[in-house]
Amino acid sequence: MSDLEFFDTTGIDRVLGVVAHPDDMEYGASCAVAAWTAAGIDVSYLLLTAGEAGIRDMDPAEVAPLRRREQEAACAEVGVESLTILDFPDGLVEADHALRKAIARQIRSYRPQAIITLPWKLEVSFGLNHVDHRNVGLAVIDAIRDADNPWVFPELREEEDLEAWKADWLLVSGDEPTCAVDVTGEPLERGIASLSAHEVYLDALPGHPAPREMLEGMTAAAGERAGVASAVGFRSIQM
Repeated sequence: MSDLEFFDTTGIDRVLGVVAHPDDMEYGASCAVAAWTAAGIDVSYLLLTAGEAGIRDMDPAEVAPLRRREQEAACAEVGVESLTILDFPDGLVEADHALRKAIARQIRSYRPQAIITLPWKLEVSFGLNHVDHRNVGLAVIDAIRDADNPWVFPELREEEDLEAWKADWLLVSGDEPTCAVDVTGEPLERGIASLSAHEVYLDALPGHPAPREMLEGMTAAAGERAGVASAVGFRSIQM
């Protein structure tokens, strides 16, 4: 018996993924993105860092453009045409006003109905959460409210002509799910290809499971709860 209902995309035509690093969207969420883009929903990614500190044996100056190329390839696999990568410092991201403003700017500019991010908890299913994931998640919560308040960061309206915008949903990937997206078949395959596009980065991670093995296992578990072969779970929060 299924215990996860499917996320209702009625009225949603734009979804914004806001994460810290290249590859963050590819651990499950990109499978859902592939399903959405195939259904005509526009999806855009905002990465707060270039992931330049992510490969121990390579200079950050080499890693940043490499990871951008891999992320661009990952986006192409799931139908994402809009990718923005900012220059907050990888590993040192703080949930401060500068981060909130950068996210609020993108929300007001892109005007999504739903926003995806990662958990802000210290402890998550795979262990202790990365500091950048925690701080970006916290900043996303605040930035959604900031984007909807014309009196917070008023310079976005006065100087950049970005009016307030209310996003209706926050979808948290990698948290205890409250809803699911059916990714059976082609969306799962495209999601696997998107994670596989991070080839050099994944090769630098000792013992990292193969993308197919990881994503097939994750989506099968969520699919069982949703009553389908493969699904991605999200914690959905109505804002």
